[in-house]
Amino acid sequence: MKHLLERIDLRGESEGSIASSIAGLLPRPGGSDAEVVKAVSEIVEQVRLEGDAALRELTLRFDGTEPAALEVSSDELARARAGLPGDLRDALELAYQRITEYHRHQVPSVSEVDLGGVVVRDMVVPVERAGLYAPGGRASYPSTVLMCAVPARVAGVGELVLCVPPGSDGHVASVTLAAAAIAGIDEVYCVGGAQAVAAMAFGTETILPVDVIAGPGNRYVAEAKRQVAGMVGVPSAYAGPSEVVVVADGTVPAEWVAVDLLVQAEHGPDGLAWLLTWSEDVADAVDYAIATLLPTSKRREELESTLASGGYAVLVDGPSEAMAVANEVAPEHLEILTERPRELEVLVRRAGAVFLGSHSPASVGDYLAGTNHVLPTARSARFASALRVDDFCRRIHSVAVSDDALEALAGPLVALATAEGLEAHALSVTTRTNRQAT
Repeated sequence: MKHLLERIDLRGESEGSIASSIAGLLPRPGGSDAEVVKAVSEIVEQVRLEGDAALRELTLRFDGTEPAALEVSSDELARARAGLPGDLRDALELAYQRITEYHRHQVPSVSEVDLGGVVVRDMVVPVERAGLYAPGGRASYPSTVLMCAVPARVAGVGELVLCVPPGSDGHVASVTLAAAAIAGIDEVYCVGGAQAVAAMAFGTETILPVDVIAGPGNRYVAEAKRQVAGMVGVPSAYAGPSEVVVVADGTVPAEWVAVDLLVQAEHGPDGLAWLLTWSEDVADAVDYAIATLLPTSKRREELESTLASGGYAVLVDGPSEAMAVANEVAPEHLEILTERPRELEVLVRRAGAVFLGSHSPASVGDYLAGTNHVLPTARSARFASALRVDDFCRRIHSVAVSDDALEALAGPLVALATAEGLEAHALSVTTRTNRQAT
């Protein structure tokens, strides 16, 4: 029987050998795909050289439409918010409140330390202008608008700019515009893909350049952010196609596990959906549940595409081996659907976000947990975290030295400067003290 989740049997493998056994299956950032790198490089250069004209041509080429105007008017934003069904507007406003409440706890504080008369203060300063990206095309993502805008607003960023690809009618979805209005975004542009990232980085006749670019997208968007990093700030996470790893022991209904795998898979191609279990019966039951759910899904094409390229059921000897696999994958979302999930939580070393227990689906984190759903993908959870307030801030340290402190430090300062052959460095100390340069 053909399994919808390709079966990988790691039973009998030691935790130390797991990494090599699954190395070829692990996701890789777009930078490892030469075709993506080349295509994005050409788009970025075209936008840099041609500005708005490039945005219009590329939007027509990739989205099949040409918006009447690149910028969405403030009147259109207001109409979108006013026109929302009441229950949906209430849901978006609730999400905005909860996301704001959580992110306020991330606000970094000014710190000061006195090192014997040398007072060092770390000042936290927000960037002036932040560029945000929300995907479109296959679906609308008003929640992503909130997830990107809120930490920037909490950080104190002065101007928020949002780019969203247009639909087939040449307009950004009304629900997305309504979310932008709720979040208080200053400028919204009807442009998506790598070209949107390039426009925010370099600027065009219509779009002024930004200081930081944040937000998830497909591998072309993620690669574009990688290419402009350094020109603008880009959070270290690679926020690409969606991923989930579910650890299950059979105490949670197979249908729940199957749905949670499909939740991330329905975002479309290039993502991953992995089931980790030490029970062959669980693997069989989840596979059957997926086969039952697929035919009725409105996003069947996206689901089948993701499962075909990134859907796996991995059999291991036990919980610790399952967590070893999870840490090697370093997934965007990790769900631990076991009888005692806290016992496995302590083994987590690499993941964007973790969801514990039968009633904590990742969907709660996508919308109303308050946490951010812009998460590291393609194994960047090895070194990166969810989008945070810090990503929109700079830390600037100031140094104030007392007369006595400079006198006390003059000898070591002069010695170090002299060793490096930097005469003026030493002179800047000796001219202020009684110490002579040697």
